[in-house]
Amino acid sequence: MDTYAGKIRLVIKNAPYIYRDYSHLAAEASLAAKDQGKYWEMHDLLLQRSPVLDRDSLIKYARELALDMKKFTASLDEKKHAQEIEQDKKLALDMDLYNTPTFFINGRRVVGERPFEYFKKIIDEELSAKR
Repeated sequence: MDTYAGKIRLVIKNAPYIYRDYSHLAAEASLAAKDQGKYWEMHDLLLQRSPVLDRDSLIKYARELALDMKKFTASLDEKKHAQEIEQDKKLALDMDLYNTPTFFINGRRVVGERPFEYFKKIIDEELSAKR
């Protein structure tokens, strides 16, 4: 994002996999961490520690990130972000998305993890086309 500061926008949507036991809870945890300004830190921990994403493990990760535990656990228990997650799931279904991660760059679909240079080429093409 630093390479394109002020030129692009990143929008993240949740698409918890319906056949994974803790995917919804992990999505809730990432958004609860986001509420405290630690989305990316939680995101990285969830990827590193997957598939260990049960409630007790998520609480342990939140402690590692020095989150306010009362707010974090309340968010999980109340399913504070359930409506947002459900809306994201519906959007994914409507867009026929079944793989994560999936990226869209001005409508160009990129499925799966890719190196920065792959994205850079597409972004540069799109920015050039806008001129």
